[in-house]
Amino acid sequence: MAKQAGSGTRTDEVHRRLRSDILGGRLVPGSRLKFPELCEHYGVSVGAAREALTRLTSEGLVKTQAHQGYVVTPLSHKDLADLTSARVEIESLVLRLSVLEGDVEWESRAVAAHHVLERAVFMSDDDPDHPTDEWSAAHAKFHLALIDGCTNRRLLDVARALREEAELYRQWSVSFGQEPDRDLAGEHRALLEASVGRQADLAAQLVRDHIAHTASLLISVATDEPIRPNPPAPTPDRRAG
Repeated sequence: MAKQAGSGTRTDEVHRRLRSDILGGRLVPGSRLKFPELCEHYGVSVGAAREALTRLTSEGLVKTQAHQGYVVTPLSHKDLADLTSARVEIESLVLRLSVLEGDVEWESRAVAAHHVLERAVFMSDDDPDHPTDEWSAAHAKFHLALIDGCTNRRLLDVARALREEAELYRQWSVSFGQEPDRDLAGEHRALLEASVGRQADLAAQLVRDHIAHTASLLISVATDEPIRPNPPAPTPDRRAG
């Protein structure tokens, strides 16, 4: 039993580190993940590395390709269009239900997550093109806290999975959060206020606009032809991060 527990701990650790390196931009989309290199770099066995890659595959951050094995999920405009359409429908629905069903504890978690996000460092001098790991983690927790009031766990799980996949695109969009006319902090504040203010329809529309706006940014490392995501009826003058 101790051996199994130790193996599980090593798998959890290499999964956490791999995930952080993928979302932090240190592992490039499309790059191969070779077992000898992974085992040496992360100090784990082939078995632990394989289990971690299997988990990352289920999260959409890693894919298997013929003759290449495991690769960091390549960025694709076609995939982004499909992902955007799915997120617009699912996440707006789940947020609306969260606002209608969430209790006072849910409100407290959302407010606390927003407090942490507002104080997280967005960009660092070491990597001015990508959000910091601190901000990315706080950003993800804030959006997940907003939808966590939904009592339909199946819908919630789908929304979480789709948002997880979108993180990879967000990390590699070099203009994310740097548009000169965009108030990212204000957008998050508007989402929070609509949610805890129990304005379900407004909150749902804000998150639809957020998804459409973020998806419209150019993904410079995508290899296929751009396809403009076409979510239903976004509101042009409302944006959310």
